[in-house]
Amino acid sequence: MSFGDPHNPYGQQPQGQPGYGYPQQAPQSVPPQGGYAYPQQAPQAYPGGPAGYPGGPGGYPGPHMEMPGGAKAARVILWILGILQLLGGLFVIIAFALLGVALSDSGSSSANEAGAAAGTVGAVIGVLVIGLSLWPILTAAKMAKGGSGVRVSGIIYGSVQSLFAVFGVLVNLMALGASENSEAGLTAISVIPSLISLALGITIIVGLAKAGAWFNRPRY
Repeated sequence: MSFGDPHNPYGQQPQGQPGYGYPQQAPQSVPPQGGYAYPQQAPQAYPGGPAGYPGGPGGYPGPHMEMPGGAKAARVILWILGILQLLGGLFVIIAFALLGVALSDSGSSSANEAGAAAGTVGAVIGVLVIGLSLWPILTAAKMAKGGSGVRVSGIIYGSVQSLFAVFGVLVNLMALGASENSEAGLTAISVIPSLISLALGITIIVGLAKAGAWFNRPRY
């Protein structure tokens, strides 16, 4: 069978062989290979990674979140208040115990009964104060790894602290109004601890209230 003159560009070309001016097409059964110009699939982000970046190779979490400054301040205040309450409870127990011993040494039966009662009351009050001191101490200890429950516990403690501080300020102001000029200075000075306690309670509430995103962070 003749295919014409091979030197004639207008002649019939052999079937199965493409011409020089036509691009070769790959068989339909072979998928196109990705080249430099072929769009590559973007890597999928892993949970825990920042927006726009994968969490890490193999699905590791993203960068560690640091505790906000307000939460750090609240944690320090909780530690301080808890330790002070613990020492205050021990002081009450020791003071009432010494008072009971002093009354018992007087030799009077009524004084002995009063000494025993003072020791018992002091022990109950001291144990109660020590038990309450565990609230801020445990809350502060769990803030590094705790969740929203720890945050709520700290806010409630700060609210109770502020409430008692406001009550102390009102009592001192009432005493200041009823006192004479000679006692007004001492009464005014007695308001200062209540004001400090109020400021610390408000600092705890505000610091933990603004750190909600940190307490609700994902944990791995």
